[in-house]
Parts: sequence; C-alpha cells; structure tokens
Amino acid sequence: MTWAVFLLVAIGLLLALLFAGVRIFAAFLALNLVGLTLLLGPRGFGLFSNSIYETATSPSLMTVALFVLMGEVLFRSGTVAVLFDSIDRLVGGLRGRLYVVTIALSTVFGALSGSAVAVAAMLGRSVLPLMQARGYDTRLSAGTILAGASLAPIIPPSLLAIIVGSLADVSIAGLLVAGILPGILFAGLTLAWVIVSGDSGVERQSADAVGRIASPSAAGLSVPLAIARMLPFLIVVFSVMGLILLGIATPSEAAATGVVGAIVVAALFGRLSLRMLGEAVSSAVTIAGVILVIVCSAKLFSQLLSLAGATRGLVALTGELGLGPDLTLLLMMLIPFFLCMFIDQIAFMLLAVPIYQPIVASMGYDPIWFWTLFLIILTVGSLTPPFGYTLFALRGANPTLSTARVFSAAWPVVGIFLSGMVILWALPGLVTAIPALLK
Repeated sequence: MTWAVFLLVAIGLLLALLFAGVRIFAAFLALNLVGLTLLLGPRGFGLFSNSIYETATSPSLMTVALFVLMGEVLFRSGTVAVLFDSIDRLVGGLRGRLYVVTIALSTVFGALSGSAVAVAAMLGRSVLPLMQARGYDTRLSAGTILAGASLAPIIPPSLLAIIVGSLADVSIAGLLVAGILPGILFAGLTLAWVIVSGDSGVERQSADAVGRIASPSAAGLSVPLAIARMLPFLIVVFSVMGLILLGIATPSEAAATGVVGAIVVAALFGRLSLRMLGEAVSSAVTIAGVILVIVCSAKLFSQLLSLAGATRGLVALTGELGLGPDLTLLLMMLIPFFLCMFIDQIAFMLLAVPIYQPIVASMGYDPIWFWTLFLIILTVGSLTPPFGYTLFALRGANPTLSTARVFSAAWPVVGIFLSGMVILWALPGLVTAIPALLK
C-alpha cells in the first residue's frame, strides 16, 4: 500500500466514523488499531501501548487539566457573575452599550473557558434576551455574540493552543501569549463593525431606556465599587499570563498558580465551599480525561503516518507542486476553513497537525505564527454556515432565534475574522512580537 493510498483511506475512515456520530476518541482509537494491524500486525500493539504511556505522562498535558479546573472553579463559584455586573456598570449609559458589554464579556469569559461553544451558549442564554428586550437588533446582537465567543480559542489561556503546542512540538508558552495581540485585533475589528453598524443596531429608545442597567444586580453599584470588585480577578490574570511573561513559571506551573488564584478569588467573594470545589474537580477530571485520551490517540496517528511514509511523501509532494509559501499557506488554511464547517475543531486539529507539521518545517514558516493562524481558521470554520458548531450552540441556547437568523448574523463575523487573518499575514509581528519576549 502506497503512502497516498494509506493516507486517503485513513482520512476517509476517520471522517466516516465522525459523520456517523462516533465519539472523537473512539474514532481515533479505531483508526489506530486498524492502521497498526495493516502496517505491523500483532507486534504493533507494543508501539500502541508505549505511545499512549509516553503521551499520557507528558507534563504539557497537565496544563490542560489545570486550566480546565481553573475555569470550573470560577464558573461554579459564581464569581463570573460579579465580573458581569462590574463590566456592565462601567460601560454606563453608552448608546448601544450592550454590544460593548458583550464584546468585553466574551473576551473575559473566553479567557476563562477557552471554548467558543461554551461562551456562545452562555451569552445566548444570559445576554441575548436582555438585548432583545431592550430593542437591540437581533441579527447584530447575535453577530456580536458569535464574534465575541470566537475569541475564546485565540486569547490565552487557550486549551486548543496547549493541545496544538503539545502535538506540534511548539513552545506552549509562546503559543499562549501569541494570541494576545490577535485577540485584541479581532475585538477591535468587532467593535468597529458595531460602531459602523451604528444606530441601525439599536432601535428607537428613550434616553432613560438606554441608560438603564441591563443587569438588575448591577443597579446598586457605584463606579468605584465596580472597579474594586474587578480587581481580585487581576490575581488570576497575573497568576497565569503575568508569571509566563516574566519568565518565572512554565505554562504548567502558571496553570497551577491560576487554580490557586481562582480559589482565592472565590474565597474573597465568599463563594468558596467544599461542595463547589468537589463539583469543579469532578467536572475538570472528566473533561481532562477525555482530552487526554484524544491526544494520546492523535500522537499515535502521527507515528502511523511516519511508518507509512506519508510524512516524507507529503513534504516531497509539496515541493513538487511548486506553489510557493504564500499559495501553500492559502491552501493549508482553506482546508480547515471548509472542513470545520462539518466536523469538530478538535477532531480536525488532531487529524491535521501530524500532516501539516512537516510541511510547516519544509516551507520555513515561523511555527508560532503558522499555528496561531491555524487556530484562528479553525474558529472561523466553526462559525461558518451551514454546520458550524458555534452557530448551533447559540441557536440551542436561545429558542427565539431562527436558524436563518443565526446564519445571517454569522456571515459578517466570518468576514471580520478573515479580514483579520489577512492583517496577521501581512503583519506577522502582531503574532510573534510578544512570544519573542520569552526568548
């Protein structure tokens, strides 16, 4: 069997399993077992067990579990509600203020959860009904939520960045901080879009209506008190990104201090309890366990590609096509853009990283820059109609939204993110500047 046939059969089998509804980890395990049997026979099971053990004991994957736990503590303690009220109060009586609140909340919640789907569902349940009740344009409101939620996999700490760094042997710390400036860029582009859309997004309202606080619990907050209630969250920010940027802690160590910071914040607001911690740990263990199994299977898949000669073959084929770095980059971005409309981000990422990695090296791309663009295009694919996961998370969270309305709201956001990617392609320093400080 040639490497091309093996690769096509492997990808076809995996996609068939995923479209059939098989869970990601089960699909990869089945693919690996079939591949090992074809390539090595029974003796391949020694490679199977050794690969799983080596990956499962990798310190970098501990970072994933700790970041998941940090987010669980913050969400289950209810401290994010405190943050919501404070941001809501600080925005004040600005016309169209809930758009700004949504972008700000999306940035913060994205940093806490790292999941676009989770943020879209959360804001769809909590913020969108408020915006609709206040007379805000539903299409623009939904689009703002989709744009904000899509910042989650980009801004640090991003679980997807950690997984990519582990699979592609790229600096995890570099990938984490590389998302800071792109995240600010996309948030700024979204805010500019809202401003350009202007009063069309906010229907006729009286000055009193515009000035009302969206969250009743924020109504009694003064501006100084709102700022004071936000300050404890700087503990979490410094515990994670501050320690990494200062070179004091590795990503794993920073994730551990982030968990401690989240516990401290919960305690400061009187939200700390053994029951809450137990629920957070239980949920984090479940999520991290699933991610661990998936990554172990994906690592073995990359080894299968090497054994079949697919890694060398892909590099040679790329050179023979003679497309050049820019056209090759365009092709490598278009593939996830289209496929992530249909399959899960993590599933495609685990399939593509072993295939893309040798091409990235042969083309001479800066690995931090390339894999950051890769993470962004995965996000764009997941919010592109007709099958983007983020779209259905928002649709499911708010029954008043029609599927057609969600699709309509998504297209401007897709345009915003693709425009941002062109900027990052033209100005790679926006991605690499902060990671360079770590060297």
